Amino acid sequence: MLAILTKEIRSFFTSAIGYLIIAAYLVLTSLFLWVFKGDFNIFDYGFADLGNFFLLTPWVFLFLIPAITMKSFSEERKLGTLELLLIKPMGTLKLVFGKFLGASVLCLLAMLPTLLYVWTICSLGTTPGNFDMGVVLGSYFGVVLLVACYISLGIFASAQTDNQIVAFLTAFLLSFLLFYGFEALSTLVSDGNIQLFIKSLGAKHHFNNSARGILDTKDLLYFLSITLFFLYLTNHRLNHFTK
Repeated sequence: MLAILTKEIRSFFTSAIGYLIIAAYLVLTSLFLWVFKGDFNIFDYGFADLGNFFLLTPWVFLFLIPAITMKSFSEERKLGTLELLLIKPMGTLKLVFGKFLGASVLCLLAMLPTLLYVWTICSLGTTPGNFDMGVVLGSYFGVVLLVACYISLGIFASAQTDNQIVAFLTAFLLSFLLFYGFEALSTLVSDGNIQLFIKSLGAKHHFNNSARGILDTKDLLYFLSITLFFLYLTNHRLNHFTK
């Protein structure tokens, strides 16, 4: 698994994709938070708070993570190297986790410079340093959990086809439906209790709790269940190639 992880990270940074993903994430979040006028702009918001950043990040990763994962297995299938990987003694599960961890490391590297936003917000407050770091840490934790879900969906989509564009579109659609689809569906129901139940099936409902710094076991189990379920489906799909 370590060999696959190393190979994935090397493939990201020996080509332009790793640098482009990191640059795109940082440029987009910076523009919306500090430059563009609107709901996400911190100066327009009027409070020294990173809440808007944590609401923006899921939408940015909704586009970027499918771009990261689309080649995970699609490229291997197209080049005919997937069969070579599958006959190695490490097993399909380690292969899937190696790909998953490789994409996760790239996303974490992209988020690392955003710690500068935390320092900036601390400095912008009426009283410098008067900032609830517990909320920020909880929010970052929520982002990491959501990113893991997106990556598992992207890897699953990539395992279904040898066409990277199809893999990208499938991953984007699955991630969008998981994050916002249930909330949109709930608006079609008039009963409040049913609305809440439908919303609770979507990732946005659970992520919003984390974005407010509320760490709940139910939210943790939700994200872990979705991530592990799609990694299992990917592993199951790859096992068909070995038969």
